[in-house]
Amino acid sequence: MEPSKASPTPMVSTCNLSAHCGSPIENDFDYRSIVGALQYIVITQPDIAFAVNKVCQFMHKPLEQHFKAVKRILRYLQGTLEYGIIFKDAPRVSLVGYSNANWVTDLDGRRSTTRFCVFLGGNPVAWGSKKQ
Repeated sequence: MEPSKASPTPMVSTCNLSAHCGSPIENDFDYRSIVGALQYIVITQPDIAFAVNKVCQFMHKPLEQHFKAVKRILRYLQGTLEYGIIFKDAPRVSLVGYSNANWVTDLDGRRSTTRFCVFLGGNPVAWGSKKQ
């Protein structure tokens, strides 16, 4: 992926991944390994949280379209190596929370996906994503 052109976004906003459209990939171990590593990167780069959550939903049976989505996330990370959260001491303590919801765009289960992130003194203390 090193010689690849960087992507401006981690996922296309109109990307609708499905568990039933496409052909299976040859080596699903690589898919699971890369996506597992991306879950750790989300801690310092929460801008990829939505895209990583979407590709995590297909860990059991990844298809070609899912692996293309993972490659796009990697290309985005390649172009944003200088971005990320820096953990440091904060002189003032504050508690801030953000949330987002994706209303019923899951083609397979017609479920909503919600996400949240809570910061204490500028450092993330909790984040999560849930299919409802």
